[in-house]
Amino acid sequence: MNKFVIIPDSSSDLNKELRERFHIPDYVRGAFYYPDGREIAADLDWEQMDPETYYTSMSGRKMLYKTASAQRGNILEVYERQLKEGKDILAVTLSSGLSGTYQVCQKVAEELMEKYPERKIIVVDSLRYSTALSLLVIKGCQKQQEGATLEETAEYLEKIKHTIHQMGSMDDMFFLVKTGRISNFKAFFGTIVGINAMADFNRKGLSQVLGKFKGKKRAFDAVIEYMHGTITDPEKQIIFVAHSNREQAAQALAQRVKEEFSPREIVINHVGMSCGASIGPGLCAVFYEGKEISENMEQEQALMNQIIANQK
Repeated sequence: MNKFVIIPDSSSDLNKELRERFHIPDYVRGAFYYPDGREIAADLDWEQMDPETYYTSMSGRKMLYKTASAQRGNILEVYERQLKEGKDILAVTLSSGLSGTYQVCQKVAEELMEKYPERKIIVVDSLRYSTALSLLVIKGCQKQQEGATLEETAEYLEKIKHTIHQMGSMDDMFFLVKTGRISNFKAFFGTIVGINAMADFNRKGLSQVLGKFKGKKRAFDAVIEYMHGTITDPEKQIIFVAHSNREQAAQALAQRVKEEFSPREIVINHVGMSCGASIGPGLCAVFYEGKEISENMEQEQALMNQIIANQK
């Protein structure tokens, strides 16, 4: 049986510690642009600046960073390095609802399989981004470690990607709206002090706002209630709590998740630079596996409507 590796891209939040833990040898790097136009390869390990400096620079919308999809040359270099070592590749990319990364990776994969006919590359469109993409990749790594083949692991990820949920609070949706990460922003757009927007992923790979709550306590109460209505087998899961310069809130939310669900493990991590450019400071959210997202999010919206009614 041929060996294979799992390769994400820089829109995941898989830092060096997580990549080493789950045997992820490399990742595809998108472009990252400073406000002055300077371009660097996107970095998952905060080698350019620390998270606090980065997100503080964005506060008050003073600094606006930009990102772009990985270029063909970088994808080819990363993939070919593994092929030359005799390894097949399972690539897991940023949502096609947000970027052309999936399409470019697919084209590069086709070119390389002509050059290396004995090798295989399968590209999976995660329809997720940021820590949700991280969680999906890790689920793939766990499946691989159980002995699944390349094809079996790819099929598994396709099957479960719509079971990866996010739920948490967002202080300011300016950055998400500006970059198109929110699908229904017109109903909720605005920055109101103390108002926390709450969103989950829809089947098109976009975050969809389901409700808004005044104050962190009410918001976190809603997170826990939403998780109760959507999560499956929490005691078996690695659950992520991700934040963009909201460490104290993340610790508090992680403690509540631990008390309510007793998961196998909780990992607190920073939203990476790439996704952070479009998310901005102020996110604190839980990422977990649960029931499959319904068409048009009808079930999830009904659940959130009930949560809102319960708090009145």
